[in-house]
Amino acid sequence: MSDKATEIAELLAPTVEALGLELLGAEYLPAPGSATLRLYIDVPLAEQPERVVNIDDCERVSREVSAQLDVEDPISGNYTLEVSSPGVDRPLFTLDQFARHVGESAKVGLKLPQNNRRRLQGVIVRVDAEAGQVVFEVEGTEIAVAFDNIDKARILPDWVALGLAPQKPNKPGPKKAGQGTKKPSNESAAKKPRAE
Repeated sequence: MSDKATEIAELLAPTVEALGLELLGAEYLPAPGSATLRLYIDVPLAEQPERVVNIDDCERVSREVSAQLDVEDPISGNYTLEVSSPGVDRPLFTLDQFARHVGESAKVGLKLPQNNRRRLQGVIVRVDAEAGQVVFEVEGTEIAVAFDNIDKARILPDWVALGLAPQKPNKPGPKKAGQGTKKPSNESAAKKPRAE
C-alpha cells in the first residue's frame, strides 16, 4: 500500500469495524482531475465462511466512510470512492493477511527489483514477523521479500479446487471403418447420377 492508502486505511478502520466488518486495506490511485479510493472489506474471521460480504455491507460502509471523509478531508481534489469485497483473488495488505494464506499461491509486485525481478509469482511459505519478511517459493527456490518492498499482492485462486477451471474439450473417439473416407463433391445436384 502507498503511504496515502495506509494513512486512509488507518483513519477508516475503526468506522468499518463499528459496522461489524474488517477493513482489509485501501488502494489510492491518483489521476489527473480525479482519483480513485478503493476499500476492500470482509467479514471478521470468526464469522467466515458462514457469512460473506454482500451489497448491503458495501453500501453501509460507503455511506459511513463518505461522511467521515467529508469531515476529515484526507484527499484534496475530486475522487471516486469504491467499496468492494476481496473476491477470490483477494489482495493482501498486511503481514497477518499473508500469514493467513500460507500455502497458497500469490502474485506480487515489488517496489524495488529483487533477484532481477519486479514481479514474482509463488507459494507463500512462511511469514517472519520479527524480520518483517514474507518467504515465497518461486520455481523451486525460496525468496525472502521484505514486507516494505511489496507494492501489491494478490492471491492466485486455485480454479480447479474452486470447480471453476475450464474443461478440456472432449477428444473425438476412434473412427469407425468407412467413416470419414467419403470425399465431398462440388458437383451440382443436377449432374449427380440418380437412381431410377
